[in-house]
Amino acid sequence: MDNPVEIRRATTVAELEAAQHLYDGPARTQWAARFLAADGHLMVIAYVAGVPAGFVSGIEMLHPDKGAEMCLYELAVDGPYRRRGIGRALTQALASVARERGCYDMWVGVDLDNEAAQATYRSAGASDDGRFTTLTWGFDASE
Repeated sequence: MDNPVEIRRATTVAELEAAQHLYDGPARTQWAARFLAADGHLMVIAYVAGVPAGFVSGIEMLHPDKGAEMCLYELAVDGPYRRRGIGRALTQALASVARERGCYDMWVGVDLDNEAAQATYRSAGASDDGRFTTLTWGFDASE
C-alpha cells in the first residue's frame, strides 16, 4: 500500500459525517451526536491519505452479573482498500479498546454466507463457539 493506514477513534460529529460513504446510508447529524454522547458507543476509523477508508463500530454492554462485553456492531472497508488488512486492523483496534475498558469478551453476529466477514474476524483472532443465533425485531425508526 502506497499510503500508510492511520487508525484512530472518532470523537467528533465531523469525523462520523466524513465517513458516511462507508455506511449503509447517509449520516444524520443528530444521530451522530447522540452516538458520541452515549457512553460505550465507539467508532474507530481507518484513514488512507487522510480519507476514511474503513470503520468499525462497537457497543459496550454492561450487566449486573456479567460485567462488560463489547458487541462489534458493524465493520466496513471501502472497495479499493479491501484485502489489505484494514478490516483486521480495525477489528483488533476495537478489541484493544474493549480490553482497555475491562470487557470480558467481544462478539459479533455474522451472516452465515458472509465468508469475507468471517475470514476477517477469524484473522483477527475470533472463533465460532457454535452456540449463537440471532433473532430480531424490526421497528420503524421514523415513528
